Amino acid sequence: MAGKAAQSVVKTIAEYQYPWREKLVKYRSELSKGVWGYWELGAWKPLGISARRRARLRKEVLLADEDWPYDPERKEMRTKRKGHKCDRIAAEKRENTARLMEKMPDLLQAYKKRRWEKKMKEEDKK
Repeated sequence: MAGKAAQSVVKTIAEYQYPWREKLVKYRSELSKGVWGYWELGAWKPLGISARRRARLRKEVLLADEDWPYDPERKEMRTKRKGHKCDRIAAEKRENTARLMEKMPDLLQAYKKRRWEKKMKEEDKK
Protein backbone atom coordinates (compact mmCIF):
# COMPACT_ATOMS: atom_id res chain seq x y z
CA MET A 1 0.00 0.00 0.00
CA ALA A 2 2.80 2.38 0.86
CA GLY A 3 4.52 1.57 -2.41
CA LYS A 4 1.46 2.53 -4.44
CA ALA A 5 1.07 5.75 -2.48
CA ALA A 6 4.72 6.63 -3.06
CA GLN A 7 4.36 5.94 -6.78
CA SER A 8 1.26 8.11 -7.03
CA VAL A 9 3.01 10.92 -5.13
CA VAL A 10 6.04 10.69 -7.45
CA LYS A 11 3.73 10.65 -10.45
CA THR A 12 1.81 13.72 -9.33
CA ILE A 13 5.03 15.55 -8.49
CA ALA A 14 6.46 14.73 -11.94
CA GLU A 15 3.29 15.97 -13.62
CA TYR A 16 3.17 19.04 -11.44
CA GLN A 17 6.80 19.93 -12.12
CA TYR A 18 6.14 20.42 -15.80
CA PRO A 19 2.43 20.47 -16.66
CA TRP A 20 2.74 20.44 -20.45
CA ARG A 21 -0.99 20.58 -21.12
CA GLU A 22 -1.28 23.91 -19.36
CA LYS A 23 1.82 25.24 -21.10
CA LEU A 24 0.51 24.07 -24.46
CA VAL A 25 -2.76 25.90 -23.93
CA LYS A 26 -0.94 29.00 -22.73
CA TYR A 27 1.54 29.22 -25.63
CA ARG A 28 -0.65 27.80 -28.43
CA SER A 29 -0.95 31.17 -30.19
CA GLU A 30 2.78 31.84 -29.88
CA LEU A 31 3.74 28.40 -31.18
CA SER A 32 1.51 28.76 -34.24
CA LYS A 33 3.36 31.95 -35.29
CA GLY A 34 6.55 30.08 -36.18
CA VAL A 35 9.54 28.27 -34.79
CA TRP A 36 11.90 31.18 -34.23
CA GLY A 37 9.68 34.23 -34.42
CA TYR A 38 7.64 36.27 -36.83
CA TRP A 39 7.48 39.61 -38.63
CA GLU A 40 4.93 42.09 -37.33
CA LEU A 41 4.59 45.56 -38.84
CA GLY A 42 8.04 45.37 -40.36
CA ALA A 43 9.77 44.34 -37.13
CA TRP A 44 11.03 40.90 -36.11
CA LYS A 45 9.35 39.62 -32.96
CA PRO A 46 10.83 36.66 -31.11
CA LEU A 47 8.45 34.12 -29.63
CA GLY A 48 7.09 34.59 -26.13
CA ILE A 49 8.57 31.21 -25.18
CA SER A 50 12.30 30.47 -25.33
CA ALA A 51 13.70 27.82 -27.65
CA ARG A 52 14.78 25.71 -24.68
CA ARG A 53 11.30 25.73 -23.16
CA ARG A 54 9.72 25.18 -26.57
CA ALA A 55 11.94 22.12 -27.11
CA ARG A 56 11.10 20.78 -23.67
CA LEU A 57 7.38 21.28 -24.25
CA ARG A 58 7.65 19.55 -27.64
CA LYS A 59 9.49 16.63 -26.08
CA GLU A 60 6.88 16.23 -23.33
CA VAL A 61 4.02 16.32 -25.83
CA LEU A 62 5.67 13.75 -28.11
CA LEU A 63 6.50 11.46 -25.19
CA ALA A 64 2.83 11.54 -24.23
CA ASP A 65 2.00 10.28 -27.76
CA GLU A 66 0.22 13.50 -28.67
CA ASP A 67 0.41 15.37 -31.96
CA TRP A 68 2.82 18.32 -32.36
CA PRO A 69 1.66 20.39 -35.37
CA TYR A 70 3.98 23.35 -34.80
CA ASP A 71 7.07 22.05 -36.61
CA PRO A 72 7.78 23.75 -39.95
CA GLU A 73 7.30 21.66 -43.07
CA ARG A 74 10.46 20.04 -44.33
CA LYS A 75 11.86 20.82 -47.73
CA GLU A 76 12.26 18.16 -50.37
CA MET A 77 15.63 16.43 -50.39
CA ARG A 78 18.08 17.51 -53.08
CA THR A 79 18.47 14.84 -55.69
CA LYS A 80 20.78 16.78 -57.97
CA ARG A 81 24.39 16.31 -57.00
CA LYS A 82 26.74 19.20 -56.70
CA GLY A 83 29.57 19.66 -59.13
CA HIS A 84 31.36 22.17 -61.28
CA LYS A 85 29.07 24.42 -63.26
CA CYS A 86 31.19 24.13 -66.40
CA ASP A 87 30.72 20.34 -66.37
CA ARG A 88 26.95 20.64 -66.10
CA ILE A 89 26.77 23.27 -68.84
CA ALA A 90 29.00 21.21 -71.13
CA ALA A 91 26.78 18.16 -70.70
CA GLU A 92 23.67 20.22 -71.40
CA LYS A 93 25.30 21.66 -74.53
CA ARG A 94 26.21 18.19 -75.79
CA GLU A 95 22.63 16.99 -75.27
CA ASN A 96 21.27 20.06 -77.06
CA THR A 97 23.69 19.57 -79.95
CA ALA A 98 22.64 15.92 -80.31
CA ARG A 99 18.95 16.96 -80.43
CA LEU A 100 19.67 19.64 -83.03
CA MET A 101 21.71 17.25 -85.17
CA GLU A 102 18.69 14.94 -85.38
CA LYS A 103 16.69 17.86 -86.83
CA MET A 104 19.47 18.94 -89.20
CA PRO A 105 18.31 17.17 -92.42
CA ASP A 106 14.87 18.82 -92.16
CA LEU A 107 16.43 22.21 -91.47
CA LEU A 108 18.77 21.91 -94.46
CA GLN A 109 15.94 20.89 -96.74
CA ALA A 110 13.82 23.86 -95.60
CA TYR A 111 16.80 26.20 -96.10
CA LYS A 112 17.41 24.92 -99.64
CA LYS A 113 13.71 25.30 -100.46
CA ARG A 114 13.65 28.91 -99.22
CA ARG A 115 16.76 29.79 -101.23
CA TRP A 116 15.28 28.18 -104.34
CA GLU A 117 11.97 30.10 -103.89
CA LYS A 118 13.89 33.34 -103.38
CA LYS A 119 15.93 32.68 -106.54
CA MET A 120 12.76 31.97 -108.53
CA LYS A 121 11.13 35.22 -107.35
CA GLU A 122 14.20 37.20 -108.44
CA GLU A 123 14.15 35.56 -111.88
CA ASP A 124 10.46 36.33 -112.26
CA LYS A 125 11.08 40.00 -111.49
CA LYS A 126 13.74 40.20 -114.23
